[in-house]
Amino acid sequence: MRGHIVLEDGRIFTGRLLGAPLAAGGEVVFHTGMTGYQEILTDPSYAGQVVVFTAAHIGNYGVHAGDSESARVHPRAVVVRDFCRRNYHRGSEHNLDHLLRRAGVPAVSDIDTRALTIAIRDGGTCRGFVGAGDPQELIERARALPDIAAVDWVGRVTCATAALYERQPSVADPCEVAVLDCGVKKSILDCLVDAGCRVRVFPARTPAAELLAAGTEGVFLSNGPGDPASLPHLVQTVEDLLAANVPIFGICLGHQLLARALGATTVKLPFGHHGANHPVHNLATGRVEITSQNHNYAVPDGSLNPDLVHITHISLNDRSIEGLRAVGRDVFSVQFHPEAAPGPSDSLHLFHAFDAMMRARRMQSATGRKSHAAAN
Repeated sequence: MRGHIVLEDGRIFTGRLLGAPLAAGGEVVFHTGMTGYQEILTDPSYAGQVVVFTAAHIGNYGVHAGDSESARVHPRAVVVRDFCRRNYHRGSEHNLDHLLRRAGVPAVSDIDTRALTIAIRDGGTCRGFVGAGDPQELIERARALPDIAAVDWVGRVTCATAALYERQPSVADPCEVAVLDCGVKKSILDCLVDAGCRVRVFPARTPAAELLAAGTEGVFLSNGPGDPASLPHLVQTVEDLLAANVPIFGICLGHQLLARALGATTVKLPFGHHGANHPVHNLATGRVEITSQNHNYAVPDGSLNPDLVHITHISLNDRSIEGLRAVGRDVFSVQFHPEAAPGPSDSLHLFHAFDAMMRARRMQSATGRKSHAAAN
């Protein structure tokens, strides 16, 4: 069936509809990764968005059990150049069209994604709509969509109740980590477990006191969708965690929330960072790490107080801040996704650094108790 992707500025791109026979719209972003479409589509950080894949062929290796980052598809719609209906991998369960139909997500193929990407790059991120029928009606529907900052997307993707993560660490003495779920990816939880942590996942509105109960040794602030400036309740939670002096590690939205809790601001980038090949300079080691990124917001350098925060990572593409560490605290964060393995293991050391922080705290506590006992 003939269909369209339209932008709120009036641009129309016509192709062929696939996926669910519906019309849907959201904030249009482009992703430059060559592979990983299943992980991208099931990443909760894409909630409320229309994802444009710049890679020419999407769907050629099908959909595989165990590769999804969450239990459902999160983008509102998908746009591709060439949609492969057949699977060319014997291990696939089914094809991408089946996944989108089952999830109720429309897609449009045979689009000039180069022209569409240039339009977004030059004009900035905008709202768009995918569907059949009169393109002018779709344009009006795109213009009527609420701004992504006006919707609590975190509230839509976070877990309903607290639960212990299903995978248990192989180490005998795991560190107890509380994850503030703003839209956490399964691979992040797996990396925490692999680093030696026992993970309990909490809904985003969980207060700091509850996160710190039951022997919590560290708190992880997850990735997620939306504008960090529209989440003051989460910033307050992070401020309370900072006051409790607990080790904290944040990724993506968690990085932005931590920055705001430390007094910084956040700004919206013209078209965001969405890809699997972004070079980042690690200022501590001098090395360049190849990173996966997915964010529309960033922390501006001028808003950071150097007495409170040190910059640890810088993007080599646009010099934006990609990592920070609180001065004198076991608190750090990165804007990119170390769990996504684009390097493939360039940044996995961050999970082990978090585990090492908690174990050092544990050792200090044990030494303090021994010294107190000896004194008495």
